[in-house]
Amino acid sequence: MKGMRWGLGLLAAAALFLQAPAMPAAEAATVNVPENIFQWVQSTPRQNYFFNKQQIKYAIDAKGNVDLNTLIVPTLRTYDDIMVRDVVSKRRWKQLPVDKYGDLAGAAEYLRINLKAQTVQVVEHDDLDSTFTVINRDMDAETPVNYATLSEKDVDGCFYRTIVQYAEKHQDELIERTGAPLSKADKKALEHKKKAAPK
Repeated sequence: MKGMRWGLGLLAAAALFLQAPAMPAAEAATVNVPENIFQWVQSTPRQNYFFNKQQIKYAIDAKGNVDLNTLIVPTLRTYDDIMVRDVVSKRRWKQLPVDKYGDLAGAAEYLRINLKAQTVQVVEHDDLDSTFTVINRDMDAETPVNYATLSEKDVDGCFYRTIVQYAEKHQDELIERTGAPLSKADKKALEHKKKAAPK
């Protein structure tokens, strides 16, 4: 269900904004990405990295409260032609189907970020075509990666740390979007944090 919501959301965005102004991008990028939905973070020669600033939020804990230690983050990467060929070649090598990959444009991933442990886990990976339609979905969660141990120049490390910094700056917005109450302890801690913040 989660992946379906992501795919439908991307499809709607694509229908409305496919002609949006181009953002910083790898050469030969095949799609434009709506700036009001996705926050661009960085580009490499092969990929462009974004996260969904309209859907990033906190997880909900077992008691039904906002879990301020866990972020749920939909992300998007768009590919250049060389990256597309590389993905298709790897699928062929693994003897996986490639019949829908003639229009491959990028990938959407759901990240689960544990702020306390400083780890990131990819819990869903979707390959996307140029209309942002999901052409393959992988629901096998990957092993968590400790982003604190990644170098300052590591592309993934820079991506994850930027997301964490954004979440910190937009904490109230993320809490509201999560749609659950704060625990009494967290509410008190946040009130104290705001009072102690420089004016």
